Amino acid sequence: MTYVLAIDQGTTSSRAILFDQSMRIAAMAQEEFPQHFPDSGWVEHDPADIWSTVAGVCRGAIERAGARPGEIAAIGITNQRETVVVWERATGRPIHRAIVWQDRRTAEMCRRLRDEGHEAMVTERTGLLLDPYFSGAKLAWILDRVEGAREKARRGELLFGTVDTYLIWRMTEGAVFATDATNAARTLLYDIRNGCWDADICALFDVPMAMLPEVRDSAGDFGESRPDLFGGALPILGVAGDQQAATVGQACFAPGMLKSTYGTGCFAVLNTGAELVRSKNRLLTTIAYRLDGKVTYALEGSIFVAGAVVQWLRDGLKIIREASETQGLAEAADPNQHVYLVPAFTGLGAPYWDPDCRGAIFGITRGTGPAELARAALESVGYQTRDLLEAMVADYPGAGDVVLRVDGGLTASDWGMQFLADILGAPVDRPKVRETTALGAAWLAGMKAGVYPGAEAFAEAWALDRRFEPRLDVETRDTHYAGWRDAVRRTLSAG
Repeated sequence: MTYVLAIDQGTTSSRAILFDQSMRIAAMAQEEFPQHFPDSGWVEHDPADIWSTVAGVCRGAIERAGARPGEIAAIGITNQRETVVVWERATGRPIHRAIVWQDRRTAEMCRRLRDEGHEAMVTERTGLLLDPYFSGAKLAWILDRVEGAREKARRGELLFGTVDTYLIWRMTEGAVFATDATNAARTLLYDIRNGCWDADICALFDVPMAMLPEVRDSAGDFGESRPDLFGGALPILGVAGDQQAATVGQACFAPGMLKSTYGTGCFAVLNTGAELVRSKNRLLTTIAYRLDGKVTYALEGSIFVAGAVVQWLRDGLKIIREASETQGLAEAADPNQHVYLVPAFTGLGAPYWDPDCRGAIFGITRGTGPAELARAALESVGYQTRDLLEAMVADYPGAGDVVLRVDGGLTASDWGMQFLADILGAPVDRPKVRETTALGAAWLAGMKAGVYPGAEAFAEAWALDRRFEPRLDVETRDTHYAGWRDAVRRTLSAG
């Protein structure tokens, strides 16, 4: 038996999945870790928690499968993107908790840089916007706030990485200090056309370039894990940020193919091939993957709150005990009530990019209850996805006849997926393998190891669980969507 070990290091938990030579799941282990909220809008992780849970779930998955180290051909890593870790080169000790992608503490810094006229240059080179979401401002904040950090960084004593880089460095005992092109593309410091760290932007944030990792292909040599971790040295051969890994796992290899992942947030990625499409609608231009030195580009829309709105129903309002209850409530909701929930708990992402607005509910009557709120919560995910798709079609007309491939926890809701198809007016395909993020990381590593087939054969193996066809007529669809746009407008003006 030959296996590939996929590490899926996420925002709230770390998972490890062992795939067999047929790319079927042989074993899985998962462990949640603490979230730290030291101030309003601040989100942090302890890097020690990230590392210990990753090591633990990897051992757990290997033990559950009864796999021997010699049977594991490769490790693939996929990770929460934009999250920042800074550590000492000599000791490996982090100098601050990891600042998480959701964190908004650098909003004022980004606003100042925009006001000074820097955003056009940054967007031209990185494809991104000056927003707290990305790594560059978070890194600058750590260097500014931790005593002596800037001096140490200038002397080459500190290292910066997104979570993949930190894991690779720990797994290889500091032998490899590297990231892949997809993660580099999310830092706000990387020139995606020229494929290099950008000296001007690093100077803008006062980031010494000596602390930045080497950038490699998504399927490449990232060294070997130290032998004592998993009973033997295992080659690390695949790395991709979580949304790019899901794009690969959904086999979106052709220009015009689109996937959307529904986890804590929602991230839609449209493959644009070798063409670097500059968005005129405040989408992100990014790297989908880099294989054999060849870059495939993408347009991406990022929604900050998708599955998190269901968690809010459960943990905040306490109107459900399990996420699965939302489907029954949505089905029972009064069809004559038109309630809109704009889940701007930490601002709105694409295409609005308003970090200051906050959530709102519109259309409440005396008859509004848990069922109507649950339906509005699920509908908000569909409406936000249509916001992204309309922007994508405007930027890349080839997206007009798209079939949306979906993955993530929310896709288990048939009601939610049918509404998504209805409000988009487009088919929605749910695959048989729901763990597409981990599968993408596994395929990158397994393909590099020679265990798994190339892209064309992998795409042919993609299997459909169910297709949701749109049922709403155009007039009803557009009326519902107009109500959503009005609700968002009111939310933005209130913010």
